[in-house]
Amino acid sequence: MTEDVRVLLSSVIARAQAFAVPRDGHLSLHANFSWTFVGNVVYAACQWGMLTALAKLGTPEMVGQFSLGLAIGAPVMMLANLQLRGVQATDARREYDFGEYLALRLVTTALAFLVVACAALVMGYLAETMLVILALGLYKSIQSLSDVFYGLMQQQERMDYIARALILKGPLSLIALGALVYLTHSVAWGAVGLFAVHLAVLLAYERRNARLIVANTGMPAHLRPRWQPRRVATLAWLALPLGLVMMLTSLNSNFPRYVIERTLGERELGFFAAMAYLQVAGTTVVSALGQAASPRLAICYSKGDLAGFRALLLRLVATGGGLGLLTVLVALLLGRPLLGLLYTAEYAQHPAVFVALMIAAGISYVSSFLGYGMTAARCFRVQLPVSGIVAATTAIGCAVLVPSRGLMGAALTLIISAALNCGLSLIVLARALRAVPLQATHEV
Repeated sequence: MTEDVRVLLSSVIARAQAFAVPRDGHLSLHANFSWTFVGNVVYAACQWGMLTALAKLGTPEMVGQFSLGLAIGAPVMMLANLQLRGVQATDARREYDFGEYLALRLVTTALAFLVVACAALVMGYLAETMLVILALGLYKSIQSLSDVFYGLMQQQERMDYIARALILKGPLSLIALGALVYLTHSVAWGAVGLFAVHLAVLLAYERRNARLIVANTGMPAHLRPRWQPRRVATLAWLALPLGLVMMLTSLNSNFPRYVIERTLGERELGFFAAMAYLQVAGTTVVSALGQAASPRLAICYSKGDLAGFRALLLRLVATGGGLGLLTVLVALLLGRPLLGLLYTAEYAQHPAVFVALMIAAGISYVSSFLGYGMTAARCFRVQLPVSGIVAATTAIGCAVLVPSRGLMGAALTLIISAALNCGLSLIVLARALRAVPLQATHEV
């Protein structure tokens, strides 16, 4: 009996070490996709679970508060992130050290939180809503710091590290949010729980795995911030267009939320946010494929293998299109009962809006893959006017259509802007593929 217990304990310890300690070498594209897909599925399911928990434990107004808190902080954090993870992952020539990426991210994240805090204080929200915005700002700040560690892991084509972290954070976040909202009846305390979970995983798990990847690969990297102002400033200037692009992209998706909250109220915003969040099923696949394929796309482009670049990108775009069609079919056939089952009967009152939102989502899957292609081709600055045009279209469309057509007006606006984004992205990529890549820092 004692020997059996000893063998069992040894087996458990070995499995735990295999989970925590990475192996040497890059993973294949298939393995990276598989890990990323599993990690993103678990994390996305738990993110959706948090929204469901709010809907079932609270009210549509609470869902609206949570959505508004994320919508206020997201554009600021996106700008501050400067999409450094994408820059890291496609830095095929290793021009910048991890410590320089980390130093820049620490500075920009601190500034971003200050902006979010000021916005929460001066925009005239009720006290509970203001606290939700502040707590979610802290939560997104920790996510931002984790993201720069993920950039190192993605650069080394070890998406399994990232997947393991997401598999840890997803369920823990869901438990923390659900338990605290149930006990306190406050979304703000639920957001504090999210912050605590992500901070613990960053300090105890993600940072440790970053050390392991450096040790196992023998790559030169400083895992502490490297405060070299000139190089950090140069990196910031390189990544700034992508930061502005991500801010505009976030504004583009959040403009409907701002207008709905101001025009129709937090309750209607709760309905809209819950329906819109169901596109996460497709986004999970898109993110997994795009993140896994980005380093390969970048290598193909930097080496002048445009045929390989086109072939891989075409497969990604075809996958996005097929996924979009499937999403729309599900919404058409099962929209009303699905919303009632996942949330409550109140959320099933707008089936036509749900179908329109899924059409917009399907188009956005294709444009997301085109975005990965532009970043891999180092087309940084040209993405800024593209995103600006799309965001302006969404803002104008929401201002015109939401007051007159309500939630359907917001959904129609998202369809128009997603289609415009696809068209402009195709033009940029066609231009990039006609040019001969000169070096890894080449920009179109």
